[in-house]
Amino acid sequence: MKRQTKSSKSRSNRSDAPSPAAAYVRMSTDLQQYSTENQLDKIKRYADQRGFEIVRVFEDAGRSGLTLNDRDGLQDLIRVVQSGAADFEAILVYDVSRWGRFQDADEGAYHEHLCSRAGIRVHYCGEQFDNDGSLGSILLKNVKRVMAGEYSRELSVKVFAGQCRLVELGFRQGGPAGYGLRRQLIDEKRQHKAELLRGERKSLQTDRVVLALGPQDEIAHVRRIYTMFVDEGLSEHEIASRLNNEGILTDFERRWSRSSVHQILTNEKYIGNNVFNRVSFKLKQKRVVNSRENWVRAEGVYPSIIERSLFDRARSIIDARSNHYSDEQLLSFLQTILQEEGSLSGLVIDERADMPSSSAYRSRFGSLIRAYSLIGYEPDRDYRYIEINRSIRAAYPEVLDKIVAGFEVAGGDVTRDEGTQLLSINGEFTAAIVIARALTTTSGSLRWRIRLDTGLIPDLTVAVRLDASNSRPLDYYVFPSLDLNVPLIKLAEDNSLSLDAYRFNSLDFLFSLAGRSLFGEAA
Repeated sequence: MKRQTKSSKSRSNRSDAPSPAAAYVRMSTDLQQYSTENQLDKIKRYADQRGFEIVRVFEDAGRSGLTLNDRDGLQDLIRVVQSGAADFEAILVYDVSRWGRFQDADEGAYHEHLCSRAGIRVHYCGEQFDNDGSLGSILLKNVKRVMAGEYSRELSVKVFAGQCRLVELGFRQGGPAGYGLRRQLIDEKRQHKAELLRGERKSLQTDRVVLALGPQDEIAHVRRIYTMFVDEGLSEHEIASRLNNEGILTDFERRWSRSSVHQILTNEKYIGNNVFNRVSFKLKQKRVVNSRENWVRAEGVYPSIIERSLFDRARSIIDARSNHYSDEQLLSFLQTILQEEGSLSGLVIDERADMPSSSAYRSRFGSLIRAYSLIGYEPDRDYRYIEINRSIRAAYPEVLDKIVAGFEVAGGDVTRDEGTQLLSINGEFTAAIVIARALTTTSGSLRWRIRLDTGLIPDLTVAVRLDASNSRPLDYYVFPSLDLNVPLIKLAEDNSLSLDAYRFNSLDFLFSLAGRSLFGEAA
């Protein structure tokens, strides 16, 4: 026993003992060569050759390298490094592009500098240079950073060009068809195959989707909406009230609102035009509402419901309500309403028939909150949640369609209850989708409230947590209904591992549930 103890002690004091290192891996939607498994294999070989021992792995799966946002793995890595309590002496990364495809090359250098300042060097295991601080390595590394960012820019241009080409050919680029229209599936020879119901997606890559005329009663109602607006001089609000009084529902089986009528009066698909690029959010930079002349359109590619002349008359009436007003006049209207009503909100503005709609203010000033600030109005309560909730309601169908499509691509058979929006996957379990907005506490931390439907009792509830800006998903939680009978769950930024839920950074992990038994694994 003494000999073994002495030998063990001798080995622990050897100068060539491996140095502890952390591995960072990231995969977005790039080539298979960048799978996290392949990255780790390369990193482990590098570690063995250079005398490192990997003690921790930080991973960002399904995450873009354009920004630090949503990259929990890299954020955690930098947080540990800056805390001074890191249990590793080096960071091993596959290559410069896995560290990030930042559009500003200095951003990638900054995050690396935070690590080197703490005495922890970043090694790029798949590059042809050693990151040793020499002039040659610095030059090559900066070139690689620029190339990584340029790759994303070029890819964005190619993807956008491909989307524009499909639009110009008359193919639909996602989203519901709209009232009076339906989505038609066609093959590569433009032969009609079937009508796609809400939630259904094409299964073949060569298939395309176009718009087709819907039921005759819906077509008649669309034409009647234009007649009431243009010829009878009724406002969107008055038209919505008339339709509701007659018991006519929208294509979502809901009551009409001013905005749903306004959407029909302003969307060019009703004259057969395919329109794209109204809003752009390229390379995860600033969201931009593009001017009308920058839209990508193909004219006359769908069957038209109304005549172009009637659409133009409706457009001119709508444009005249705001375009001929200067910024000062629009703000003056707001001040008048504030004096008369005592407060301002999108609802208060939209109920006034003698002034432009709230959407005109958002378009002109960027948001209602900014318009309020320009007249010196600060709401007694924070009305930003109204804007956020409106965005969430508008985004919910798109999120639901994306999740349904993902399940189907993964091999699942999905049906949707149009009344409850409950999903049935493979005929084996049901799922409800909820979007949870981020709430900021007085201390500055974030909280999310997940409301569970205890009436429908789905087998799973998929909660989409939004980021701090409430503009895009942060992550996804899956709550099994087994032993879960509370109507509300509150989540913090970091939640206990004992939480009876599954957390995913990417929808890819969620879609894999379509091919395996979640409850079997949980057991």
